[in-house]
This record gives sequence, structure tokens and C-alpha cells, in this order.
Amino acid sequence: MLVDMKNLVSITEANRNFSKIARAVDENGSVVILKNNAPRYVIISYDQIAADEQVSDEQLLAVSRRSFKRHETAYKELAK
Repeated sequence: MLVDMKNLVSITEANRNFSKIARAVDENGSVVILKNNAPRYVIISYDQIAADEQVSDEQLLAVSRRSFKRHETAYKELAK
């Protein structure tokens, strides 16, 4: 994740003005909250999480093939 300097916010500011943080997430995609001048928390939109959790057909097929290969003997036994 690339962090833009304008997306850095102190934890004090986040506590005082959460609506400002939410607007920044809407505009920029994420906000990094600093605690003791070090990155501590990241706030991202729910839509971004949902998009990141989707798996392509190719990825699903690769996982399926690995699983079949790992349990091939059990599948053959069940096929009898």
C-alpha cells in the first residue's frame, strides 16, 4: 500500500474529528493514523476490502488443482 503524506493523521486528530477522517478515506481511499509519530492504524473503505477479497477464476482453478493433487489418493479411493 502506498501512503500519501496527506493521508497521515495523528490519533488525537482522528479522535477529535472522525468525520474528517471518513471524508479523507472517501476522497483518497485510505488514511494512516499515527500513534507516537509512528504508523499504527489504517482505515480503508469497505468497498476496497470487498474488491480485494474477490478471487479470479484462474486463482480458484489453481487452488483447486493443488487441493486435488494433495488429496489425489483419497479421491481415487472414493471414486471406486
